[in-house]
Order: sequence, then C-alpha cells, then structure tokens
Amino acid sequence: VGELLGADRYQDPPFVGRSLWRDADDESVFDQMKDQDLLVHHPFDSFAAVETFLQSAARDPHVIAIKMTLYRLEPHSPLIDLLLEAADRGKQVAVLVELKARFDERSNIAWANRLEAAGIHVVYGMVHLKTHCKLCLIVRQEPEGIQRYAHIGTGNYNRATALVYTDLGLFTARAAIVADVSEVFNYLTGYSGQVDYRELLVAPVNMRARLKALVDREIEHARAGRQAHLVFKCNAISDPDFIHVLYDASKAGVTVDLIVRGLCCARPGLPGVSERLRVRSIVGRFLEHTRIYYFANGGDEEVFVGSADLMERNLSRRVEVLCPIRDEEIRRRLRHVVLDAYLRDNSRAHLLQS
Repeated sequence: VGELLGADRYQDPPFVGRSLWRDADDESVFDQMKDQDLLVHHPFDSFAAVETFLQSAARDPHVIAIKMTLYRLEPHSPLIDLLLEAADRGKQVAVLVELKARFDERSNIAWANRLEAAGIHVVYGMVHLKTHCKLCLIVRQEPEGIQRYAHIGTGNYNRATALVYTDLGLFTARAAIVADVSEVFNYLTGYSGQVDYRELLVAPVNMRARLKALVDREIEHARAGRQAHLVFKCNAISDPDFIHVLYDASKAGVTVDLIVRGLCCARPGLPGVSERLRVRSIVGRFLEHTRIYYFANGGDEEVFVGSADLMERNLSRRVEVLCPIRDEEIRRRLRHVVLDAYLRDNSRAHLLQS
C-alpha cells in the first residue's frame, strides 16, 4: 500500500462537463429547441443534457409519445427509469433494443424484458440488419398542432461512456429532420418502405449513394477551380468501394483529410493515386468516437454528424443515420474549432504513411 501513496499524481483530475440546460423546466427545454438547434459535445458538455431532455418528455403533460433506439446501456441506466415513468404517466413509448450489440446481448435482453413488462412497445430491429443509429424522438401536442423534437447522436445513450468518449448530440425541432427521424422509426418497425429521405443519410437505404454524390460534387468543384476539401472524422475506414471514391477525389485535386481513431485501409501519399490524401489518428485522454463529415462545397460548407463509420458493415449491413447540420453557427464551430483542433494537433497525432 505504501508504494501506491502519491499515485494520484499520475491520474487526470476529475472532469466535470458543462450543463446545457440551466434551471430548465419541462416546457422550456422544448421552447429552446424550437428557437434554435443545440449541440452537445461530450464529455466537455455533460450527458445530463440527454437525461434532462428525456425527463422533460416523461413529465411534460403535453408530450404524447416517445420513441428511442437503445444499443448499449450502462448498468442501472436512469434512461430506463425515465421511459418507465413516461409509460406510467400514460404516454406512448416505443423502444428499439438491439439484441445483437456485441458483449451487451444479455444486458439488452434484460432491459427489453423490463420494458415489455411495463407495457412499453419493444421492437428488436430488422432481420440481417443491426440497428446502430442513436435516435430519440419526442411527439408533443401544442396549441398550433403536433410538434416533434429529436436528439441525434454519434454515441450510445450511456452516461458511463459519455465521460470518457468524445461524442456529439444534436437537439433539433427542424421540420424536415424530425419528419425523417419519424420515418426512420417507421422503417425500423416495418411500417415504411422509405427509399429516400429529405435530409438524413440512412444506411443501408441511401447513405452510400448520397455520400458518394457529395464526394462527386467536391470533385466537380475541384475541376472548376473552386474550393474543394473533405475532412472526415470517424472510427474506421475500410470499405473498399468508398476508399476508391476517396482516391478519385484526391486524383481530381480535392484535398482529403481523414481523422481516423482506429483501422484505416486508405493509403495516403501513393503517386498518382492519393497524393492529396492525408490520414491522422489522435490518441489522448478521451476515446475519439465522434463521426463528422465535412464538405467544403465550393465555399458553401456542409457538415454531417451521426453514427456511421466508413466500413462495409456500416454502409450496407447496419441501420445508421447521418444528419446535416443546418445551423450556421454550429456548422462553423464543428469545422473551424473542433476539426481544426484535430488537424493542428502536433503532440497527440499519429500520421499514417503510405
């Protein structure tokens, strides 16, 4: 024991994230979301924002329905208690529990049984497709009619991992986006054969084709002498077809910056193939888990966030969602603060060679 004395000097000091909702009552949460989109960046912003969002939905008498996807939950998750409370208060609650979440199968079965026992509508996803998207939809009766609110995340609804993983969560009431989220839930429950979406990129339905079209647009900008730059931050890149799409962009003159935490099968710096493609990995205090896809688009920048990596399983064999950031201030922050910090890092960055 004596040898361990003083070991705390080798540990990081406790980290406390910022609070998104300050002194928020149930109704003000939804009022704020109607006014503007809100973004949380965990663990710098507390995961309590998600819990407050769901708590407000559970207790607000005007909320009539809650829909949510659950992939990995920590033991004793407060979110489960809030869903049970919502059902007890007479709200329609529908939850998709993914039973094929690796290492969490037993835990997820137990959660599903508890939810079903309380009368909550539980679905288990689609045959041959793992549901990996992170979505929560709130339906609220308001004086002007039905209004929907959504949370779209890059990480799991898990307070424990939100302390050590970097992740993003978008709170929005934008009509086109929440309508798409509603359609995704219809798709997951078998009530929709949707083949396209207004705003969302949804795998395996349209994500691969839409992402390729966005890269092709960047190629056209490069050929026309306009600003052409891709910055993709994700956990892994291994899909062979999409790697060739990135090579085509590099050959056409697009600058391609990839920030990849783990596996990357794209080879940078190959003469005549990937000379304008660069790959870096950041290893620091937190596990890098955010997925951000940036397109310079000739100066009319576009940014998407969501659950998908550029792997064959994500694009073709999982239900994934990428959401466009329509709020200009949030879009600017993600590109010129968050992504720039990773691209400038010269102390925790590892560069992949050809």
